[in-house]
Order: sequence, then C-alpha cells, then structure tokens
Amino acid sequence: MAQLAGGVVVVTTEDAEGEPRGFTATSFCSVSMDPPLVLVCLAETSSSYQVFSECRGFAVSLLREDQSALATRFARSGGDKFRAEDTVTTPRLLPAVADTLVTLDCAVHARHPAGDHMILVGAVRHVLPGRGEPLVYYDRAFRQLRHLPGN
Repeated sequence: MAQLAGGVVVVTTEDAEGEPRGFTATSFCSVSMDPPLVLVCLAETSSSYQVFSECRGFAVSLLREDQSALATRFARSGGDKFRAEDTVTTPRLLPAVADTLVTLDCAVHARHPAGDHMILVGAVRHVLPGRGEPLVYYDRAFRQLRHLPGN
C-alpha cells in the first residue's frame, strides 16, 4: 500500500473535557454526494481512538504541500499537537487546522469496525475553502505534486 499515493489530512475533535484531539491520516475519501459523506480510518492503537469512538462531530483539514511538519506533529502519539497560530474553530465549534486546502466540518454519521481500524463516516455540515496545492503521502514520505510543462 506504500505505492498508493494519498492526500494528507488532519482529523480533529474535542474530548469530553473540551480538550482538542487529532491525528494525521491518508485513509480519507468521499463516500456520497447526496447526502455529502466522507470517511476516514483510525487505528485501534491510536491514542485518539477512544475520543473518536465517542465524539459527535469532527473536522477534516486537507493539508497544503507546505504543511508536512504539521502532518508529522499530528502523526505522533501524545504531546501538544495544537498551537494557537495554526488552529481555527469551525462553524460547529470544532478545532481544525488553519490555512488548509479545505476544512470539512462533520457530524458523525456512522462508525464501522474494520479489522484493527474504525471507519468513521462523517456527514459534511460546512465546507471551509482555502487555497494551495495538496500535500501527498507516497512511498513512506510526504511529496508535492509536480506539474508538467503545458499542463
């Protein structure tokens, strides 16, 4: 699967005490246009697993090509992942990453067990558009898209 290129997202929510929690993922995709649904997969071994198995909503921030350090920070277990300078609040008051390609504010639509992961399906409630080029993960490294001349 390392040979499958994927966009990089940070998925965020709050725990029961209102503390922000989040993780980096490349297992993210669109599920449905009507209603607008997306999915992301989270490993049972993740330190955020319990929070996301109980949350009522989450945000998905699609990262720009210059946000690989942020992706690495959210990929690590524990530690302070959220910093005021790169955190915003969505319309539904969820924490999210600032200055991304797009942020999706989602209500939990469904959760499904899948091997050692949970498939978290979100109903998109708000779309917060941004700008830039996508950050891509391929062959165990973050990459940037290369535009060929004439394209």
